[in-house]
Amino acid sequence: MIPLLSVVVPFYNVEPYITECLKSLAAQTMDDMEVILVDDGSVDGSRRVAEDFAARDSRFVLVGQRNLGPGPARNQGIRQARGTYLAFADSDDVVPSQAYEQLVGRLAETGSDLACGAVRRLVDGELEESILHEKVFRRPELCTHITDKQVLIRDRTVWNKVYRRDFWERAGLCFPSGIYEDVPVAMQAHVLATGVDMLGEVVYHWRKRDDGETSITQRRSELPNLRERLAAIRAVRAFLDERAPELLDGFDSLVLEKDTVFLFQALEQCEGDCGPLLELGRSWMAELGPHVLATAPSLRRLELHLLRRGLVRELRAVREFRRGREEVTRVVPRGWRTTNWYGDYPFFRDRRLRVPDEVFDARDELKLIARVDECEWTGAEYRLSGYVGIHRVDRKVPKVGLWLSDGRRRIPLETRRKGRYGVVAAVDPGRLEGDGPWRLQVRAEIRGLVLKGWARDGEANTAWRFTVPGWSRSGMDIPQ
Repeated sequence: MIPLLSVVVPFYNVEPYITECLKSLAAQTMDDMEVILVDDGSVDGSRRVAEDFAARDSRFVLVGQRNLGPGPARNQGIRQARGTYLAFADSDDVVPSQAYEQLVGRLAETGSDLACGAVRRLVDGELEESILHEKVFRRPELCTHITDKQVLIRDRTVWNKVYRRDFWERAGLCFPSGIYEDVPVAMQAHVLATGVDMLGEVVYHWRKRDDGETSITQRRSELPNLRERLAAIRAVRAFLDERAPELLDGFDSLVLEKDTVFLFQALEQCEGDCGPLLELGRSWMAELGPHVLATAPSLRRLELHLLRRGLVRELRAVREFRRGREEVTRVVPRGWRTTNWYGDYPFFRDRRLRVPDEVFDARDELKLIARVDECEWTGAEYRLSGYVGIHRVDRKVPKVGLWLSDGRRRIPLETRRKGRYGVVAAVDPGRLEGDGPWRLQVRAEIRGLVLKGWARDGEANTAWRFTVPGWSRSGMDIPQ
């Protein structure tokens, strides 16, 4: 019998974890599957555990090879696979029991080439959000594509997915050697697929190891590891440049946000000659688009500036400053006739270092915060009370304007301030024609900076909307 799904599991010296992984695969609610275990030359007890599972459960098949790395091991497993669908699991991770049934079920319904789902990080036995996958699966969608749903740029792993086997072969997908072999393949699959299903369900538990041999990704600040990461970044950029150049800026932004952190960590830990790391860092930055570098958040621009200049001690000070902030860093105004807004970071206008002011420029990072906390009927009018401030600016906004809008009309409201950030406004329902819904538009001005936006609902954190009941137009109270 040909199985519906083949799951490839490469393993190397994971004796403390492999049992939990294989138990999770054996407990899948989808029975029509095979699990191909590829021993990549283990020298601990991992192979004995795999042999026991293969002896007890006919769905488990064990093959072996000399130690070549996870990419060649996965390729070996693919050659043995017989299923219509293909999936991968790492031997120290855990797969929730319904994951493959959900992923395969979506593909059977839609005809898409691959399905992917949410990930949680397994830390000390507890599940946490996977920072790598944050924001990706908040809005599930079927039959989409990475060029339409560019948040999928953040979905760079192969193991939270199920692929159609014929798509995999048609696309010519194959894992390279090296540490970060899955990143180029994951990006290629997303671009080459004609349809992708995004599930909101958690389909994978990605472990952060707490004992035993440290995983590859937990040695990510070592120089050889960083070189491998750069090689993977170059491979992805070359592919995107040829097949989907519109995704390059998004990919570069993700590299700046996530990957460069490991480079900074390596420089913080460096003892002695940091020259090779600095040279690698400059090569790393040279790979990325100038627009993305120029529009990076101001604190990250400061870190990159110090890296380029080889100022390791100062870079360490900025990294310590970043970690030491319990809240977000303030943005402060400088100048009277022409005011600009700068991050309140170390070395701003330091005469010795002479870091250019534009490195600290944070104007584009400022966001209006406006919410309605309460809306009550007084018997004659509605009274709104809420909050207006600017994210990262610890100052009262001197000028605040409020309007109600239904998309066609704008009704200005008289506004008074209450405390440092509070606002209060009255709404006469007689001025509002139709039921609405109405939304509250806010304009805030401080030192030449003008921000506009819509107020949020203080409790639900969704867009605040106001509908006028019929009884309120006549001034009558709520009927008993």
